[in-house]
Amino acid sequence: MDVAALRVNSDRLWSALEEMARIGATSAGGCNRQALTDLDRQGRDLFVRWAREAGCTIEIDEVGNIFAQRPGTDRDAPAVLAGSHLDTQATGGKYDGVYGVLAGLEVLRVLNENAVVTRAPVEVAVWTNEEGCRFAPAMLGSGVVSSTYTRDFAYAVEDKAGLRFRDELERIGYLGSRPAAPRPYAAMFEAHIEQGPILEKEGLTIGAVTGIQGAYWFDITFEGLSCHAGPTPMEMRRDPWSAAVPVMAGAFALARANGPWGRATIGDVRVEPGSRNTVPARVVVSIDIRHPDAATLETMVAGLHALVERECAAHGIFGQTAQVWHMPATAFDARLVERVVSAARRLGHSCMEIVSGAGHDSLHTAQFAPTTMIFVPCAGGLSHNEAEAATAADLAAGADVLLHAMLEEAA
Repeated sequence: MDVAALRVNSDRLWSALEEMARIGATSAGGCNRQALTDLDRQGRDLFVRWAREAGCTIEIDEVGNIFAQRPGTDRDAPAVLAGSHLDTQATGGKYDGVYGVLAGLEVLRVLNENAVVTRAPVEVAVWTNEEGCRFAPAMLGSGVVSSTYTRDFAYAVEDKAGLRFRDELERIGYLGSRPAAPRPYAAMFEAHIEQGPILEKEGLTIGAVTGIQGAYWFDITFEGLSCHAGPTPMEMRRDPWSAAVPVMAGAFALARANGPWGRATIGDVRVEPGSRNTVPARVVVSIDIRHPDAATLETMVAGLHALVERECAAHGIFGQTAQVWHMPATAFDARLVERVVSAARRLGHSCMEIVSGAGHDSLHTAQFAPTTMIFVPCAGGLSHNEAEAATAADLAAGADVLLHAMLEEAA
């Protein structure tokens, strides 16, 4: 048959998303299907059943990652992989992660019903604990495969109730035997809602993702001297805010100076002792700094360190910067990015190259396989929220691009 005419079944894809969304459904229309809970097991079981019905063999690795494979004529050829995750935030939506898994499943279904034969195997992955909502850090399953984390590190991670990752894997029946290590892959594609407002704002359907922003998380502690708010003259105070305020403003200025992709976010502030009529002794500010270019990101970080040192010295404040987390800037495979762009254009979809501002499992798969992502718009750029929404037409468009990009790689 003419594979150029192949399209996904939009109604079937939408129905699968809706059926999965009923597992862990919340009253506000979202999903709470956190990693390695009973609800996560139900979602995994549903995917495995669907994949087996599609003629796939199933393998589960030592950290619970699921791999559903449709064979090719050359069983020794590196597989073409699609996938994402099924776990959600506590107040998550219906599409974050799960869309990438079920778009991959829809590709398999289309290939089957049209009796399409591929040279390379085609595979769909479900990565464990992408969200990091229950077990931190995030992207743990793909992180072990990429050797970012060791298997034993993952096994020892505990949730807030003290339950261990390995024990919960075993409890829900997804402690597998396949080694959690890289295998040869010809390509890895991850379809995903954008989780940002750019595609919607530009009126475009497909984002060909060129990479993931690098990020640093810092906790900056400013220590001064606690005293009474009334009797103490301003010029005699050692108020931590006197240094903290210009540092926060300077962080925003760094992001703007490195636009349009520079980012600075202050998401948490702790003040001690926390009394409204007392100058605080200590202020701790969290600052998240991001940029997709590694060199630019390092320049921004150096600028932040210099800013803290300068402002603390100017105001007689003790300052300390602690790095909490680092996500390296990751460039995706240029050939696969172009394959997504060309597939979108052939299918008649508007498209732009775009950078992911959030972390994804593709951050880790890019360490061992040529990787890219396919973005589709989401309403208002809203994600990690029960109100997360996307249209059936956009989701089908992204799945069509995934189908044709994978077919070209697997032919």
